[in-house]
Amino acid sequence: MENKFLPICKQDIIDRGWDQLDFVLVTGDSYVDHHSFGTAIISRVLENAGYKVGIIAQPNWKSTDDFMKLGRPRLGFLVNSGNMDSMVNHYSVSKKQRDKDLYSPGGKMGCRPDRAVIVYCNKIREAYKDVPVIIGGIEASLRRFAHYDYWANKVRKSILVDSGADLLVYGMSEKQIVEVADALNNGFDPKYIRHINGTCYMVDNLDEVYEDYVLLPSYKEICEDKKKYAQSFKMQYDEQDPYRGKVIVEPYGDKFLVQNKPEKPLNREELDDVYALPYQKTYHPIYKEMGGIPAIEEVKFSIVSSRGCFGSCSFCAITFHQGRAVQSRSHESIVDEAKYITTLPDFKGYIHDVGGPTANFRQEACKKQITKGACKHRQCLHPDPCKNLKVDHTDFIDLLRKVRSLPGIKKVFVRSGIRYDYVMADQDNKFLRELIKHHVSGQLKVAPEHVASEVLEHMQKPAGNTYDRFRQKFFAINEQLGMKQYLIPYLMSSHPGSTLNSAIELAEYLRDTNYQPEQVQDFYPTPGTLSTTMFYTGLDPLTMKEVYVPKTKQEKAMQRALLQYRAPRNYDLVHAALEEADREDLIGYGPKCLIKPREGRGYGYRSNSNNKNTKGNNNQRGNSSRNSKNSKNDKNNKNTRNKKSQGSRNSKNSTNRKKKR
Repeated sequence: MENKFLPICKQDIIDRGWDQLDFVLVTGDSYVDHHSFGTAIISRVLENAGYKVGIIAQPNWKSTDDFMKLGRPRLGFLVNSGNMDSMVNHYSVSKKQRDKDLYSPGGKMGCRPDRAVIVYCNKIREAYKDVPVIIGGIEASLRRFAHYDYWANKVRKSILVDSGADLLVYGMSEKQIVEVADALNNGFDPKYIRHINGTCYMVDNLDEVYEDYVLLPSYKEICEDKKKYAQSFKMQYDEQDPYRGKVIVEPYGDKFLVQNKPEKPLNREELDDVYALPYQKTYHPIYKEMGGIPAIEEVKFSIVSSRGCFGSCSFCAITFHQGRAVQSRSHESIVDEAKYITTLPDFKGYIHDVGGPTANFRQEACKKQITKGACKHRQCLHPDPCKNLKVDHTDFIDLLRKVRSLPGIKKVFVRSGIRYDYVMADQDNKFLRELIKHHVSGQLKVAPEHVASEVLEHMQKPAGNTYDRFRQKFFAINEQLGMKQYLIPYLMSSHPGSTLNSAIELAEYLRDTNYQPEQVQDFYPTPGTLSTTMFYTGLDPLTMKEVYVPKTKQEKAMQRALLQYRAPRNYDLVHAALEEADREDLIGYGPKCLIKPREGRGYGYRSNSNNKNTKGNNNQRGNSSRNSKNSKNDKNNKNTRNKKSQGSRNSKNSTNRKKKR
């Protein structure tokens, strides 16, 4: 039995000799039985706990037929949207529908509805009025509180309220889903399963909450007052720790949402057990004639080494979903998986990745985290590495050596990204040297995201010249080893805090380092992140200070274009941006200019270093050190930025811009 996929039809249930399933799991993804897919993990964990589980993947939500095809489950329905939030899966940051869905057969779009969790729950209730319904996965986890919804441009209620589900399981969920299953199996009414960490439920009055709790502003208050919204997010943010976190309560009129504190992370043995379950490691055979499931190609020859991240980037949902405590699998578990991969018929000798949210995090940030949790008001790496941070790559080096020495393996790559500031905090170059020599595929991807200090501050990313120093060290070691490899930096435009001058500063840095990114990611305000709260409220909830937020279509397009200023298609946008920011000194023929003047216009003189308007603006940002912070001219640019880009532009400039448009 252990070598079979879980049931997807009545005949599968009959073949197993079962009369009824305990749980039916409804998902917005196709059924892929691989541990990189949440549906596979949760269903296999429940199976391992002795429960009978069936899968309804991508049901037709226009009727109840698909939701009834496996019959009524004995204990309940489990619902998720898939590996991605369904709105992120469907729409780009510009709110245009995507061309492909990598989690659907042949990449076909339209196989799941918008807001899939809510739609599926409604259909289940239509089919079976009183069956228990438990929601989970990324869509439910990140929408567990009232949240700003970018696509509707409004604050929506908790998904538990809108879906009408009985219980919400948040986070990675292996522990709590079994506890929930056991409670249901023991006869608990789902509405009264209130003792399990990592879950959310609804109550009629506060007397039903038996632990000390943090009371958030009400849904009505945060809809009416953005300052209240920011304060609410800060309160949630502070309590997302399994050791020191408190119960959180959010009022909805005469009802109350209750979030129990997060479940404790799995230890190494528990994590190994999860990854040792009998996954088929591929998609269900029914999809073969439809072109397969494209998403499997990204993970088929990759190994998940860890989960959780103490990097805490503001725009990343990992802090809210997986938590700041890093958990890692044992060497034995990973080596066993690598050996299995070598037996696959289409394996060519290359392990595509050994990593996780951050590949070079394989241990807790410090000893304190093990018993007391992560610090409430201190980040591990921002603005500088904490003095208590354990910086040690020894375990990861040993692991990579073991995997690459296995018979049949030619090369082991690390592609899931490393934290270069953590590398730079390591006094030993051993890891970086080993990485460059053995585990880079010609290009190493890292994520500086930006270079302007005001943007990096709001991103909670390393500022100063940390990336520059890493870049120099990377190329120096390559030269020592007689290798020629490249860095591919991920860059983001239009993040809260980024003005036109910030984008221009990044463009100048790209000019000085002679790098033109092929892809640039616009900031995407997804549910549950610190950055999304800044985007919606214009406030940094950690400080309650105002943050400049680029929101107009024109300015976002200009910021994006500046990062690819050499592309002819971006000329008009770059030209408009430089004019609006009073940076025509960068339009000309000099070595520091970003673009040439339009025909018939003579901005070329602006590149003359003797011109008073350009004195210092074309400063040499050397590759070894960027001292713009200390230059008088950068202070002048900062003044211009504050005047021009943060809402205090004068009416004359505003009128001129309207005429240009």
